[in-house]
Amino acid sequence: MNIEERKNIRSHIRIYNSLTRKKELFQPIHKEYVGIYVCGPTVYNHLHLGNCRTFILFDLVFRYLKHLGYKVRYVRNITDVGHLENEKDNGEDKILKKSRIEGLEPMEIVQKYTISFHYILNLFNTLPPSIEPTATGHIIEQIDIIQKLIEKNLAYEKNGSIYFNMKKYRKSYSYGILSHNKTDKLFSKQKKFLEEKHCFQDFSLWKRAKKNHIMNWNSPWGKGFPGWHIECTTMSTKYLGEIFDIHGGGMDLKFPHHECELAQAVGVYNNKLANYWMHTNMLTLNDKKMSKSTGNYLSLKDLISKFRKKTFHPTIIRFFILKSHYRSILNFSNKGLIDAEKGYYRLMNGIQKLNFCYSHNNKNNSFIFNVPKWIKKCYEAINDDFNTPLLISYLFEVTHIINSSFINENDMDTIHLLKKYMNYFIFDILGIQIFEKDFLEGSSKKLKRITERLIKIRTEERKKKNWFLSDQIRNELSYIGIFLHDDKII
Repeated sequence: MNIEERKNIRSHIRIYNSLTRKKELFQPIHKEYVGIYVCGPTVYNHLHLGNCRTFILFDLVFRYLKHLGYKVRYVRNITDVGHLENEKDNGEDKILKKSRIEGLEPMEIVQKYTISFHYILNLFNTLPPSIEPTATGHIIEQIDIIQKLIEKNLAYEKNGSIYFNMKKYRKSYSYGILSHNKTDKLFSKQKKFLEEKHCFQDFSLWKRAKKNHIMNWNSPWGKGFPGWHIECTTMSTKYLGEIFDIHGGGMDLKFPHHECELAQAVGVYNNKLANYWMHTNMLTLNDKKMSKSTGNYLSLKDLISKFRKKTFHPTIIRFFILKSHYRSILNFSNKGLIDAEKGYYRLMNGIQKLNFCYSHNNKNNSFIFNVPKWIKKCYEAINDDFNTPLLISYLFEVTHIINSSFINENDMDTIHLLKKYMNYFIFDILGIQIFEKDFLEGSSKKLKRITERLIKIRTEERKKKNWFLSDQIRNELSYIGIFLHDDKII
């Protein structure tokens, strides 16, 4: 793809902006550079599959923008302090609570689950971000922003804690513009709140540390620790500037986390923090939101070790997630995974045939397919708010044609072009991996013997010219990653 083609594709990207609730033409602040900030995990537990959906989506966005030649700075933080239980100002820090339960120091908990986070995302073949800052590594910068809010009378100190002054803020700005919540109605039922706050709508920027609170830092207001929301405003603006291109996260973060991030940025810098706000929808299990707090979730270990008596490779799970649009609710099911697995092997079968055709120059009926038109449709799908289900349907379309066609040596230029873009869309952009079939099958000697026996039976049936049965066996074997090439029967 040359520079002009890339520029043309870039000029048609449309993103659904949660701030405006409509699709908008993507126009980065700087012509050749894109800044992305995605809220990372609070590292007090292993990721569940619902968390992974967000990181897989933004990995796709990262890959696609890089594919189009943009220089992308992708910042994804690690929250290692300040995320309180139940989001209450007087709640307990999640990491501190987990350290007490497991009998480990808080930073041991952070290290343990940060390693787990990286391990899981590596299994899903996600690219590492450009920068991965931690909240504890930016205490000084957070204090600096809090002081600026105090200077503007948008924050106040009480007994060593600092709170965002919502009443003052709402005199000049609107709160709720991202989540589209009406503040008065949202908080009207909440009667109990910390007495030291001026208003129950005020949220914590800095919390004073109690005597037994292990995680604390010196500040102008005494020993304490930062609030959850101030961390992300600080880290995103430090590495991407006062305003940047894309801010992302799960839909569950839209309120209050992203709304508070936005309010802090408006208060300090008088801008909307990011031009485009993207949110992934829920992944449900048993038609209910996946959540650690309710126990309604599946870990990756559940899926790759045993889920309803069947194992799944992480790339199958990634493919399953990408088969649905990121803004739609995705219900997790065994059937959905099995369908994704079959679809994966269909694509791999098509790639295998393309590779074989290109290297062997078969001389049969001509391959008739408008590849440039198909390529254009694929890019249009991704450009339409990263419509991966539509892109995948186009990949299935061409795979069907590949598997039902014969290739002529005169078609090799067309095949080479198709092969090139199939690799782009499947591997470079969607991030799908080719994996060894032994991951699913293990090293079972019995299964190997069965496979060998099936291949032997098929060979015998081909000699008898029983094409229907031999084709059926070949297709079934392809579903488990075993691709056969036939020599001519004389």
